[in-house]
Amino acid sequence: MAASTKLVERPGASYLAGVSESQIILTGNAAKRVAWIAARQQKPAILRLAVDGGGCAGFTYKFELAAAPESDDEIAETDGVKLVVDPISLERVRGSAVDFVEDLGGAAFKVTNPNAQSGCGCGTSFSV
Repeated sequence: MAASTKLVERPGASYLAGVSESQIILTGNAAKRVAWIAARQQKPAILRLAVDGGGCAGFTYKFELAAAPESDDEIAETDGVKLVVDPISLERVRGSAVDFVEDLGGAAFKVTNPNAQSGCGCGTSFSV
């Protein structure tokens, strides 16, 4: 059975504090954005993160709204929003945090992945 994780944000603390090697977390900012997107599309607030081969560094992150978690998915939940990751992708993103960031370059989901040895400027491609 997949473990459910909760993110506890503390002022001044890194959002990666408390992430164990066997978990993946969804930040509060990401949960709010997923809930907003899901409401607009009239879908469940479930974000699927997958890792595909390709991109300029070898692997790329793929995000999509999911209808429901699969039985073998790892599930992290923040504020009622679920982040689901299949077992094969989990091997590449274990210990990561998924955030939603807005800056001068635009707005996007961002994965802070301790397993990535290198990445590219776009932030969606990495190598292990």
